[in-house]
Amino acid sequence: MEKLGNLHIKNFKIFQDKEKFCWGIDAVLLSDFAECHKNTKCADLGTGNAIIPILMAAKNPAVKFYGVEIQKEIADMAVKSVEINKLKNQITIFNEDIKNVFSVLEKNSFDYVTSNPPYMKTESAVINSNDAKSIARHEILCTLDDVVKAAAGLLKSQGKFFMIHRPNRLSEIFKCCEKYNLEPKRLQMIHPSENKAPTMILIEAVKNAKSDLRILKPLFVYNENNSYTDEILKIYGKTTISSGTSDD
Repeated sequence: MEKLGNLHIKNFKIFQDKEKFCWGIDAVLLSDFAECHKNTKCADLGTGNAIIPILMAAKNPAVKFYGVEIQKEIADMAVKSVEINKLKNQITIFNEDIKNVFSVLEKNSFDYVTSNPPYMKTESAVINSNDAKSIARHEILCTLDDVVKAAAGLLKSQGKFFMIHRPNRLSEIFKCCEKYNLEPKRLQMIHPSENKAPTMILIEAVKNAKSDLRILKPLFVYNENNSYTDEILKIYGKTTISSGTSDD
């Protein structure tokens, strides 16, 4: 059932349906990791209910955002979320397949591209190819290669691509980036806690750049008592957090 939630950032709200799409901490981390300057353009591939553009718009009021989402019902939620927050002049949503992204967005014209893509390959689990959650989690309608190819094609030379993904796909991510002339520049591992292995990675890659990868200090989500760490609380910007349900 579709519901309207409060993001607690500039009193922004967002529509979501837990049976179809629900944003989680990965979207929050990516929106914080991505760096945008004013008077620029950013495309978000697989935007879902537009959580990433809305979060980024809160701290980047002079940036134009363009979200691309293939699932119509979820794209419709994104449009409603943009409208209720009065962000129509800053965020535009397209109901389109990212493999056809150049039919709605111009090549080589974006300063930034973000993406929180499906993490898992289709052969990794038994899935329902028509289920909205399965599409969000598994590479049913797009692959890692599709996402990186689209990002590279949209970016200007020296434009930046920001993505959150899984550590076990890191080698493949590097190969895809090299294939499409995106050079990894920053990488950060996200750990559930200090004594657990990383479950997510944040990556920044730059189009047509020289090699110079910087590994940031790891980010830990929970303390030993399962409370959020100071770093996570700083990212959220509050001490009481109301969000969607993470898939992690």
